[in-house]
Amino acid sequence: MSTVTITAQDINKLRQATGAGMMDCRKALTETNGDFEAAIDWLRKQGQKVAAKRSDREAKEGVVVAQTTADNKTGIVVCVSCETDFVSKNEDFVAFVKSIADAAIANDVKSAEELSAAEIGGAKIADLVNDKLASIGEKIGITKFERVDAPYVASYIHGAYRIGVLVGLDKEAAEVGKDVAMQIAALSPVAVDASSVPADVVAREKAVIMDIMKEDPKMAGKPEEMLAKIAEGKLGAFFKEQTLTAQAFVKDAGKSVADYLKESGDVKVTEFRRVALG
Repeated sequence: MSTVTITAQDINKLRQATGAGMMDCRKALTETNGDFEAAIDWLRKQGQKVAAKRSDREAKEGVVVAQTTADNKTGIVVCVSCETDFVSKNEDFVAFVKSIADAAIANDVKSAEELSAAEIGGAKIADLVNDKLASIGEKIGITKFERVDAPYVASYIHGAYRIGVLVGLDKEAAEVGKDVAMQIAALSPVAVDASSVPADVVAREKAVIMDIMKEDPKMAGKPEEMLAKIAEGKLGAFFKEQTLTAQAFVKDAGKSVADYLKESGDVKVTEFRRVALG
């Protein structure tokens, strides 16, 4: 039993510091005999319990933020997921995710683990996420983090924080970076060009093509060598549709992205990252 008086001011102070509900704050202060720091820890522990209870809940909504350093040499994308679009569209939640992205940039974060350990106002981001979970009552978490370093990095956010894109270029070209980022957001290529498509992706695509051909009556009786050559041709179509530089440029379908890059000063895309909800 508490031996101190818990005032409305005490409760409000704890609410402002943690975002937790009034009754939760009152209980936290009562359980900790009015010790403010202990009450914060108590709420965090309660938040961890909430997280465990909600571990089976799907968090398909959320906010994706992409941004770069002031010199455009580094870019990060972070996704903080939640369960409902009611939360993802809330201005406070969007601001919360932006503050996490700011911290990633300020602390030169290189991984999701580093981001969780980084601090905002003296508090670890992992704890702040947990506090937010407790106050919102939904399962939330940092679910995706990507980083790109290049001579010039462009960032782009599409569809009310639903898709974030980073594009690394070999030289400063802001307009090109924006155009290419929009292309990536819209068409979601698997790699920059055919040579950079992961070997397992190529193997899987080729296997699918071969299986489809073997089920086609028109291909019956054709030797394996011929089927392999036909598969190579179909694989070329896959590269054209699924690799960035071979795709038709969204702003002018009469040219490829490679054409656009060349005529824009022979700019080269070094890498890209695309993060989307879901």
